Amino acid sequence: MDRDPGPFGTARLDALPLRVAYADEMAAVLGDPALHTYTGGAPETADELRARYRRWSAGSPDPGVRWWNWVLRVRDGGRLAGYVQATVDVPGAEAEIAWVVGTRWQGRGYAKEAAAGLVAHLLGTGPGTVRTVLAHIRPDHDASAAVAGAAGLVPTQKWCDGERRWERGAENG
Repeated sequence: MDRDPGPFGTARLDALPLRVAYADEMAAVLGDPALHTYTGGAPETADELRARYRRWSAGSPDPGVRWWNWVLRVRDGGRLAGYVQATVDVPGAEAEIAWVVGTRWQGRGYAKEAAAGLVAHLLGTGPGTVRTVLAHIRPDHDASAAVAGAAGLVPTQKWCDGERRWERGAENG
């Protein structure tokens, strides 16, 4: 399985592998405290994001895990609007995904489009063999449940830290 996730695209978005150089623009994209309602924490400064992006870009210290992160660039206008990520368990051929779209770009279907594109990339022509894609979603987060459903994930009866596991296997493609 490749270490570099490679880019992918959707109808309106380019998903570009994360680079430290994106930190300044992403600090503005992610600067709304409302984005942390379900995840906790607070917006990070550009310097904090640069440090985080350096860690993420270095990759997981576990050789059996890949940290794949992409920023989302809206083709019309060329601005960054959010990110998607996958933590890949290589031996288990399983990827746990997440997505964040900045407040300014919400309500346009970008999260659904990006998550569906990510799932297709991971299960199809992506950089390695992933058989199962999953996400953990709070039961009161209707927007994330809608995004997961649009990406073909379905809720399971499994829970982790108060979040329901949603998943999709390659055979459900």
